[in-house]
Amino acid sequence: MRIGVLSDTHGDQATIRQITKLTTDVDMWLHAGDCSQDADYLASLVTVPVVAAKGNCDGPTNARLDEFVEVLGHKIWLTHGHRYGVKRGIQELMQVAKQQGIQVVIYGHTHVPDNRCCEGILFFNPGSGNCSYGGGGTYGVLDINVTQVVGSIIEKDA
Repeated sequence: MRIGVLSDTHGDQATIRQITKLTTDVDMWLHAGDCSQDADYLASLVTVPVVAAKGNCDGPTNARLDEFVEVLGHKIWLTHGHRYGVKRGIQELMQVAKQQGIQVVIYGHTHVPDNRCCEGILFFNPGSGNCSYGGGGTYGVLDINVTQVVGSIIEKDA
């Protein structure tokens, strides 16, 4: 199974359109907030499920602060990350992930792509679709099978 991952799109519908045209072979999209309302626009462009978490810049939205999805036996936690101090590091995310038995943590907020495994947990931040720090826009794809989850960060304009 392949999952497309976006975060911090901040209402940039042109970027969302571009990314969906570049990534048509996914079975689901996850949006890690800022602007979680962009997930509604994303859903109008694709025929697969879209799940979003609420970010710190989101106004009124139906999105929740934390979403949990299970895919092929892997527990995935989708959060924006602002409530867990991600600009200081992943320590708080690690603590919650361990307590909840999470294998994959998807977060945003920093606009900095992150794709690393620590203590058996994959921490994945797709960066920002339109303004990742240190470069152009980025997004991510997770390739999942029953034994592993492999994350890829993709530069939108590469």
